[in-house]
Amino acid sequence: MTEAENTLRPETSGPVLVAALYHFATLGDHVALREPLLAVCEANGVKGTLLLAREGINGTIAGPDAGIRTVLAFLRAKPELAALEHKESRASSMPFLRMKVRLKKEIVTMGVEDIDPNKIVGTYLNSREWNELISDPDTILIDTRNDYETAIGIFKGAVDPDIKTFREFPDWVRNNPGLHNKPKIAMYCTGGIRCEKATAFMKQEGFDEVYHLKGGILKYLEEMPEEESLWEGACFVFDERVSITHGLKEGEHTLCRACRYPLTNEERASPLFEDGVSCPHCHGTHSAADLERYRQRQRQMELAEKRGTRHIGS
Repeated sequence: MTEAENTLRPETSGPVLVAALYHFATLGDHVALREPLLAVCEANGVKGTLLLAREGINGTIAGPDAGIRTVLAFLRAKPELAALEHKESRASSMPFLRMKVRLKKEIVTMGVEDIDPNKIVGTYLNSREWNELISDPDTILIDTRNDYETAIGIFKGAVDPDIKTFREFPDWVRNNPGLHNKPKIAMYCTGGIRCEKATAFMKQEGFDEVYHLKGGILKYLEEMPEEESLWEGACFVFDERVSITHGLKEGEHTLCRACRYPLTNEERASPLFEDGVSCPHCHGTHSAADLERYRQRQRQMELAEKRGTRHIGS
């Protein structure tokens, strides 16, 4: 990253640096990497979640600038991860409670055997090339994210598969023969990782012209001026910021602590919303025992806030 690229615009400033990263590589010792990686994160005040698998690494971390740089340098010191790229944004406060390094079978779970983005993948496009492609009537634009993510933001004209998890995506593709009606397929996701596997899968299924947005929505919102943008709404992120908008500014959304659905100001004003207990998306679906448990948790969170601490249930 050049010095110019690392200079943050005023609207993205904040005391906490957030780094989203992933890299597909064959890690023969990913199990042995877990403890040293966790130790260097904790020693440098870095929190978040990193997933390690034989196929690579994926996750988001946050902390002081120097701490994030140290963790990234530690990872890139491994030959397999030397080319690891990351995307930066800022947060007004620490968006994670703790640091977790988890061992997984896949760093993004698709559930399809023999999908290797290092061997076959779609064509990467930068933000301006992306605008041109998705404005082409010969292109089918597909959002590969889950339904709660697409609910708050989507590219203009995109097809929403309306899936609960990425595991449902392969069946959705196979059950939609109309995807073959146009020669070009364009795909996108939050940071790019799901599209690595999604485009590899599409190529394996016989689609020839398959493209994806390099760096995902995050890079697009960072680079593309809002007046030229084809993005509509906010982008869901997997931390306490909940959503970001153009220029990587923090969005208005919060999470329902009962169902984890992102909520707008209007939804929080609904009579079906009870802070920490229910929202318009899950009202009436919880048992009486669950509701009481949620209310107790909310009371503990409010007491912790009054003491100037943060309850782990938050």
